[in-house]
Amino acid sequence: MNGEHTHGQVSSDGVRIHYVEQGPSDGPLVLLVHGFPELSYSWRNQLPALAAAGYHAVAIDVRGYGRSGKPSRVEDYRVVRHVADNVAVAEHFGAEHVVIVGHDWGAPISWTSVLLRPDLFDAIALLSVPYTPPSATQPTKAFAEMVGPDNEFYMNYFQEPGRAEAEAEEDVRRWLEGFYYGASADCPPGGGLGMAIVPRGERLVDRLVTLDRELAWLSAAELDVYVAEFERTGLSGGLNRYRNLDRDWTDLAALRGQPLRVPALFIGGDKDGPTIWGANAIARFADTLPLLKGNHILENCGHWVQQEKADEVNGLLLEFLAEVRPA
Repeated sequence: MNGEHTHGQVSSDGVRIHYVEQGPSDGPLVLLVHGFPELSYSWRNQLPALAAAGYHAVAIDVRGYGRSGKPSRVEDYRVVRHVADNVAVAEHFGAEHVVIVGHDWGAPISWTSVLLRPDLFDAIALLSVPYTPPSATQPTKAFAEMVGPDNEFYMNYFQEPGRAEAEAEEDVRRWLEGFYYGASADCPPGGGLGMAIVPRGERLVDRLVTLDRELAWLSAAELDVYVAEFERTGLSGGLNRYRNLDRDWTDLAALRGQPLRVPALFIGGDKDGPTIWGANAIARFADTLPLLKGNHILENCGHWVQQEKADEVNGLLLEFLAEVRPA
């Protein structure tokens, strides 16, 4: 990572949550929550930029990843547990108000943190995945109907414990490369779309594209960081988040249809699957994000927005923070 940063950990009901922090300890707290399959390292370009502007930037390894704890029970990865982790981090730093920033799975974890604790998480930035209020439709059932009986949407493909782990851990580097490259703007048109929908009887790993060059936003040395961590930890911790989709649906039933009534920012990529699929959700922002401050779709940008377009994302985050939480 760039600049001066320190590591630490907190306990969230007995589960270790590792964090990386940078910036003045008395600055406004900005909590950065990564997605799948990533790490706190995914925010390596944001931490120094936020710190330089006077913010106390804290990026966590979400439970199940990196140096954070990895509970053995699948149900310990339901989203309300992740919210509790975020609260534990905020309390550790004595923060009474937190700007939360989430990418990929970090986005739903972040917006659920706002839904459950708007007094604490009172501003939010969402990257890649647009806000969708808790739905009346059971997620795995909706995904199955969306792709038909002859296919599996990747979120349903991940439901069976051990299935995706077995193929990913045969060659962690190959699997991560396929995900990172296939979901990025660098991948040829249509090249990475096959990994989202898997014909029954086939393996997702066999549908991943092959990385044939070093990416400008992800050097070989940076990729090595991810590979080393996931070779050490495996993928179960991250995959268990998907295995709680229907538990979350039950847990959050009372919040179905609820807007986020805090200042919000959305940043997506014009070649980013969740942003493209989420066009209807983005169109509803006037209702679902009534205090939206900015809605930005970055050109020639794929899924890994804070890495692919670090400078643009940093600029937009700093503009948003200057308005909602001046340093």
